[in-house]
Amino acid sequence: MDELKTNPADEASSEIQIGDLVEIVGRGHIHQIVKIDVGQTIHTHKGIIRAEDLLGKPFGSVIETHNGHRFCALQPALADLIKFIPRKTQILYPKDIGFLLLNLAIAPGQRVIEAGSGSGAMTIALANAVGETGKVYSYEAKEPFQQLAKQNVSRIGLESRVEFKVRNIEEGFDERNVDALFLDVPNAYDYLPQTKRALKSGGFFGSLLPTANQVSLLIEALETNRFGFIEVCEVMLRYYRADAAKFRPSDRMVGHTGYLIFGRSLVDTDPFYSEENLGRLKKAIDDLNAGKGQRHDFIDEPDFYDDIRG
Repeated sequence: MDELKTNPADEASSEIQIGDLVEIVGRGHIHQIVKIDVGQTIHTHKGIIRAEDLLGKPFGSVIETHNGHRFCALQPALADLIKFIPRKTQILYPKDIGFLLLNLAIAPGQRVIEAGSGSGAMTIALANAVGETGKVYSYEAKEPFQQLAKQNVSRIGLESRVEFKVRNIEEGFDERNVDALFLDVPNAYDYLPQTKRALKSGGFFGSLLPTANQVSLLIEALETNRFGFIEVCEVMLRYYRADAAKFRPSDRMVGHTGYLIFGRSLVDTDPFYSEENLGRLKKAIDDLNAGKGQRHDFIDEPDFYDDIRG
């Protein structure tokens, strides 16, 4: 496969040039992404497009195949680039990736660890978000998987922002005081001590898990390892028909693809209560459950009482 050297984070020319990635979109949003090269012919389901007919034209131009069918030449969105990467593993969906980037507060200049390189979809998104001054450290236990991730990151032109490492993360991470850490491994709950050592105090933790029992185990491990503000959610995505006269939901939607778990690395087990106060609160709950106590024994904050009682 040709090298797809481009950088979606950088400013690009508004005119199509040699080496650019171009998304060729036809009627019904049938599309493909190609890298423009000298003398190239682009084969579509409706005929052939010559690269020479694209050069110098602004993105968004309409071009015709050799037999007169019309297509639009667009600059690809990052979501489209991720969808088209070669893969050996199931990649994260763009809907989940976007939510992860926001809730992990990924921004230019940050240092971020990813455990589980996979095919590189999340790696690409992280590298795009940290910018030229940031760094992504991507760990993978299986070198063949990481080789594909490396190739995909390089095709997008973001390889300078990523440091790949082949290692079982049970051995720990090399980095310290990173801003965020994302675990894309099935037994994420086994690696919280290693995660804790790598994250800065107050740093952002995230993971994606497919089953509810894995989530329960991770929540327990997060609490044990002094993580707080734990949240669990899933992202549902439904497209609508963009037709003013026939506006309605699409017949298909992207439903459950995994549980997203977030937390913050804390210095203390609980940021608001000492161990002594937590013990008193738990005793009050036990007494109430046993029919011995009143609701307001040892407590002034009913909302927190409900949280601890579960």
